[in-house]
Order: sequence, then C-alpha cells, then structure tokens
Amino acid sequence: MRITPRKEEVAAVVALLEDDTFESATHLAKAVIQEVGEILQMRDWIALVHTWSDGTRGLNFAPFASEAEAKTFASKMAFGGTGRLVKLNSPGVMLANTDGKKGWKGYCFHPECGHAPFTHSIASAARGACHIPTCPCTKFQSA
Repeated sequence: MRITPRKEEVAAVVALLEDDTFESATHLAKAVIQEVGEILQMRDWIALVHTWSDGTRGLNFAPFASEAEAKTFASKMAFGGTGRLVKLNSPGVMLANTDGKKGWKGYCFHPECGHAPFTHSIASAARGACHIPTCPCTKFQSA
C-alpha cells in the first residue's frame, strides 16, 4: 500500500510532534498513531476482487491507495481467473458527513460546526447556514 502524504495530513502530525505538552514519548507515540489512524480512515481505498477461472470465489487483496497500484499488483501476480477493482468507501467520511469533522479540509471550519458542505444552504455562489438543527453556523467557512 503506497501512501502519499497530503499537506494537511503532514501538518497535523507535525503539530503533534512539536507539541511539548506530552508527558512522555509513549504518550506522544500514542497520539501520533491515533492521528494517523484517523487520517487513513478518511481515505477511500481500492480492493482487488478475484474470481477463479471456474467461476468460484478467489483471493481478495486490499487495501490499495489507487487503481493504478491495484492494477500493478495484479499484473505481477500469476494466478488464473479474473479480477476486478472495487472502491472501498471511507467509513471516516461517512461518519464525518453525519457527525461533522471539525478542522478537517473540505468541512466547515466554523468552530462549532465541522459539517460537510452539502449540509449548508446555497447562498448564491457560496454556502450559507448549516441545516443541522443543533448547529449555530450561519455561513460555511473554508480553510
């Protein structure tokens, strides 16, 4: 699995590494692992689903970060049958679309909101108030 770090992901980990409030290296390591786990949970992945030549279920491989990576892997394998690519939708994005994701790129940066753009009304070329009943946000704020 090839992971290409994104600018905002690197910034989140750097912020942890530069935070001097951790009691020990162990506490810092736990925080970094949790942050990276959360970052990876927000990504979509690809699975290679295999079927043997006789039509029976075969071997499945995942996760791959891109279709190209999955296809490269499949071309190097010497098993018979056919394979197809299946997108694995991110559970983190599904939860963030429902619960909000404060401080996350693509979601509202209002300090009390964090909801997806589609939860905000359309206000001409921009997005207006959040439609989540308990949210006080009056205008979508991007990073």
